[in-house]
Amino acid sequence: MRIMTNRRKSSAVKVGKITIGGHAPIVVQSMTNTDTADVESTVAQVKALARAGSELVRVTVNNDEAAAAVPRIRERLDAQGIDTPLVGDFHFNGHKLLKAHPACADALAKLRINPGNVGRGSKRDPQFAEMIEVACRHQKPVRIGVNWGSLDQDLLTRMMDQNSRLASPLPALDVMREAIVVSALDSARRAESLGLPSDRIVISAKVSGVQDLIAVYRNLAARCEYPLHLGLTEAGMGSKGIVASTAGIGVLLQEGIGDTIRVSLTPEPNGDRTQEVVVAQEILQTMGLRAFTPMVIACPGCGRTTSTYFQELAQKIQGHIRHRMPEWRKRHVGVEDMTVAVMGCVVNGPGESKHANIGISLPGTGETPVAPVYEDGEKTVTLKGDRIAEEFQELVERYIERTYAPVSR
Repeated sequence: MRIMTNRRKSSAVKVGKITIGGHAPIVVQSMTNTDTADVESTVAQVKALARAGSELVRVTVNNDEAAAAVPRIRERLDAQGIDTPLVGDFHFNGHKLLKAHPACADALAKLRINPGNVGRGSKRDPQFAEMIEVACRHQKPVRIGVNWGSLDQDLLTRMMDQNSRLASPLPALDVMREAIVVSALDSARRAESLGLPSDRIVISAKVSGVQDLIAVYRNLAARCEYPLHLGLTEAGMGSKGIVASTAGIGVLLQEGIGDTIRVSLTPEPNGDRTQEVVVAQEILQTMGLRAFTPMVIACPGCGRTTSTYFQELAQKIQGHIRHRMPEWRKRHVGVEDMTVAVMGCVVNGPGESKHANIGISLPGTGETPVAPVYEDGEKTVTLKGDRIAEEFQELVERYIERTYAPVSR
């Protein structure tokens, strides 16, 4: 497992079986979009997210029915051998729900509190204190999660007024960025004053613009040692959401900032929620920070690969590898570091295949319909016929069996 050596110093926070910060690997997390009160649907989605590789899963706790369902969700997951920690996402009424449903607080591994909507005016401080007191009583860590879409308006107004009285006022955007940082740090310090240890506090400051994300987190990283959770909020759908999240998160990770990440993608209608987990893993893996699944190297195709033959085989092989990875991880040490090349013609195919642990050079348009396979730089076999993909998958399975040591029981 690769761990960045220039990472910013941060305290280590235990969230169930997972450690965030310190020298721990950067953690991938996600969030369900089911109605938490629907136990069956929520359990199924948590299970799918966990199987995809989400190491923490956050669930919405927005009413009594959801709060009452959390312990049953935890019990169902435990019964199925899924020990992924659950994080409760609270807004507006969290103080009431945690007080009315102590079993909910007990079943959760972490609480997420948004200081911008725990209460307005005179209600804010006592309601925030109620939630921190619950966290202390149940010995749960807390994520102080500021979001600029729900930023504390009293704080922002006060800071805007102070800025307007300066001889040279700052741009409004700079004041808003600073307000996000101040909200997070002041809330964290208040939590400590209420008895929550610093090693039970994680901070996030979610914004929807890449440059805002980078500026805010650089500021936070310079002013605290709390672990930082990275992610764009409302990143968007499809390629836009993926590109924006990768651009912002990637810059910060390269600077050593960030201890846990989430890629908040808007799924297509009835789309697969696990895509955000895959993207988060791929950000970390392509940057060389962690390894989750064998890296598949595939060429983009060109005029030499005009048929769909190459694309279909590449897709089939990559899908097989991701499907099999949970089982491989249980059985073999280090298999996630394997590289697999799926190439489309004779130009770069043989060379790239030789560089991989195992690779196949598929025939391009007009080429002889045969596919040489290379293992650790040496050609081992040439595949042909209608079962090239299936036969290559079998070769990958056999390569793993003889190359990677079994997991100690």
